[in-house]
Amino acid sequence: MERLTAADARELLLYVADRVIESKPYLTEMDRAIGDGDHGIGMALGMGKARETLQNLEGCSDVYRLFCETGMAMMMSMGGASGVIFGTLFSGGAKGRSPSPALDCAAFTELMAGGLSAVQRRGGAHVGDKTMVDALQPAVEAMEAFPGNDFCGLLGAAEEAARAGAESTRNLVARFGRAKSLGERALGHMDAGAASTHIIFRAMRDFCVRRGGQEDGK
Repeated sequence: MERLTAADARELLLYVADRVIESKPYLTEMDRAIGDGDHGIGMALGMGKARETLQNLEGCSDVYRLFCETGMAMMMSMGGASGVIFGTLFSGGAKGRSPSPALDCAAFTELMAGGLSAVQRRGGAHVGDKTMVDALQPAVEAMEAFPGNDFCGLLGAAEEAARAGAESTRNLVARFGRAKSLGERALGHMDAGAASTHIIFRAMRDFCVRRGGQEDGK
């Protein structure tokens, strides 16, 4: 895949929503160890609402609107910090953009980088704080360093960086959220927000691999 059309973007976001919803038990159990235990529930709720919104946007010809509407649906349905942060991930880089029927890898990377910047402006977290930024920033940096214009390769690099970033949170003491009060007792546990971020990028990669196979007639 060298271009992500609006139709592709809608299908990609629906695929991401389904994969996150499927991960509800995993994320809930992970968050129960050092958080409030509601992260998986909230993510599934937000992605469910995003899915409903996307189903009503069939035929939409603007990629940026699809990402923006996804983020807004999450923010309006989830509540709390996770709703704001993950909604901003999808909508933050899309707001104010001129309508576009498709994105190449460079434009998609810029979209995700805008989401990262918006997330950090809202939450103030940086790499090392044991949050979703520990997975998101490496993913964006991997995309920015990726040569060429192949979505499968681009998102493969992002997924691997997000996976490594999420794993790294096991060795960190939290500086945000309920886990902050646990101090070193949070060591050994992965941050649920970072895990969700990895799931999102893994789903994006898997979608592009599947779509690439379909385009090749496989």
